[in-house]
Amino acid sequence: MADALKRCIGLPLLTAYGVGVMVGAGIYVLVGAVAAEAGVWAPLAFLLAGVIAAPTALSYAEFSTRLPEAGGEAVYVSEGLGIPSLGVLIGLAIVITGSVSGAAVLRGGAGYLIAIVPIPAELAIMVMGGLLITVALIGVLESLALAAVFTAVELIGLALVVWVGLSAEPVVDLATVASPVWTGVGAAAVLAFFAFIGFEDIVNMAEEVKRPEKTLPRAILLSLVITSAIYAVVAYAAVRAVPLADLAVSQQPLLLVWHQGGTSDAATPAVFLSVIAVAAALNGVLAQIVMAARVMFGIGRRMPALAVFHRTSARFGTPTLATLLIGALVTTAALMLPVSSLAEGASTLLLSIFVIVNLALISMKHKQPEAPFRVPMVVPVLGLLAALGALAVNFGLLALIAGGAA
Repeated sequence: MADALKRCIGLPLLTAYGVGVMVGAGIYVLVGAVAAEAGVWAPLAFLLAGVIAAPTALSYAEFSTRLPEAGGEAVYVSEGLGIPSLGVLIGLAIVITGSVSGAAVLRGGAGYLIAIVPIPAELAIMVMGGLLITVALIGVLESLALAAVFTAVELIGLALVVWVGLSAEPVVDLATVASPVWTGVGAAAVLAFFAFIGFEDIVNMAEEVKRPEKTLPRAILLSLVITSAIYAVVAYAAVRAVPLADLAVSQQPLLLVWHQGGTSDAATPAVFLSVIAVAAALNGVLAQIVMAARVMFGIGRRMPALAVFHRTSARFGTPTLATLLIGALVTTAALMLPVSSLAEGASTLLLSIFVIVNLALISMKHKQPEAPFRVPMVVPVLGLLAALGALAVNFGLLALIAGGAA
């Protein structure tokens, strides 16, 4: 066993990783919810959401050059606020959040898989989980390369949906629509903010990236820009092709867009989107396993009680024990726990971490102004306010869900 990761990841692969993490299941359901608030201005709402996410992404970008370590937020909070114990708690929270999110996505992906291949759901979960754990153990280059393939499948699927939406007869003349109602667009943008969660995973690859002081900030910003453009184009195709009343209430808005293509075989779009959803799920689960294992690796460096996880395979250069632990947690949770309800709180926890990370950067910039990549002080302040706003919205959504359940 060794205690160092292999630097083998360049900008293209890291950017593909970031895009793949962000462009996940969110785009398949959030288009309808955003359209319900913003109407035909949903594409603008997604672009505005990217702007709202940008300050926190820039805060992560600066921190990634100040402290290019696996462990990301745990290291940033520990050094920025000078509270090592809080940093460890933040790191463990990231591990839990990643494991729960991965379990929820794994269970969802298994549901789509058994719609194509008639096997028991438990078997699908174990097979998918086992394969992804194996890939994560073999190497980070192999993991991110496979993630890039999954991302390509997702993007091809979205491109076909966009093509169908742009080819269909428009349901509204977008050139004659009224000016946007900014309260609705703003509310939609805050909701769409959740579609951009994932950029923070990039920083945990810091010790496996070539020239991290340059590559990490570029990958974070490129991922955000590319994802914003993808969301806006998909949203435009959706509001062009599907009546807003239908789009706003649909749990499968992109399937509605696909139906506008006039396909005669009703099973075709379902199978097609199921394949895309499986690829998205595999991508999301692999990303969470890889990310959370790096966080455990980083925490092991700073916490003697967890030092056993700060070890890498001499052959593959991956954090073996950390990967096995996270993979086992994800698979077991997908099999046994009510991950859907747990996942609802994962975004709340992550937004709270965004608040703390922005606070940590404000503190560190006061103590140490110089950094390889710097942003103005107003950036983490705006990131703090944006995260607090999104957190308030998230609490409101959870309250609505709880009220509906009651």
